[in-house]
Amino acid sequence: MAGHFCFPSAAMVLLIFVCFVGRAIGGVYFSTLPRTLAVTASPKQGQVLMAGVDKLKVSWGLNQTEKEGTDEAYKKVKVKLCYAPVSQQNRGWRKTEDDLKKDKTCQNTITTQPYTKNPNPSSFEYILERDLPSASYFVRAYVLDGNDKEVGYGQTTDAQKATNLFQVISITGRHASLDIAAACFSAFSVVSLIFFFVKEKRKAKK
Repeated sequence: MAGHFCFPSAAMVLLIFVCFVGRAIGGVYFSTLPRTLAVTASPKQGQVLMAGVDKLKVSWGLNQTEKEGTDEAYKKVKVKLCYAPVSQQNRGWRKTEDDLKKDKTCQNTITTQPYTKNPNPSSFEYILERDLPSASYFVRAYVLDGNDKEVGYGQTTDAQKATNLFQVISITGRHASLDIAAACFSAFSVVSLIFFFVKEKRKAKK
């Protein structure tokens, strides 16, 4: 009895082709990047920092366990402030995606600098921006090649993003100068209203 061969339908072939091509021409996938950088940041586990007030120091360098020449193609380092999982829950706009073009984990750039083959770690001091939202964070650094494509990374936390996390509290209060200006403007408005009211009354009597 002749065997039966199952051929995939045209729709199935098209779907496989689209998935293959999409991944081939898409962005860089985080899961494919080697962790070649050692990255540290000054905040301690659980430390609370104030946006617009406090600052942190980030240091990075090639892992000592890497072979010589690993960083031959490295041209730039992009250091980013990233949301911890606890601050991503129920927030689709911070969702982690494997495709770095779609990933929303690391939205705040700390610095971008040329990569230097230095036996001592490079470092950068960063003042937390005033508009940073309150959240739990960690720091990640990507190394880019000559085409500005991510080819490696390092981060201050573990693979599960559960260690060495710190908190940032955003500034929600108003400045005293704004309150004073608003009060003065309100008082001026009231005085002006009374003045024109009295003026109109006098005109009406005449």
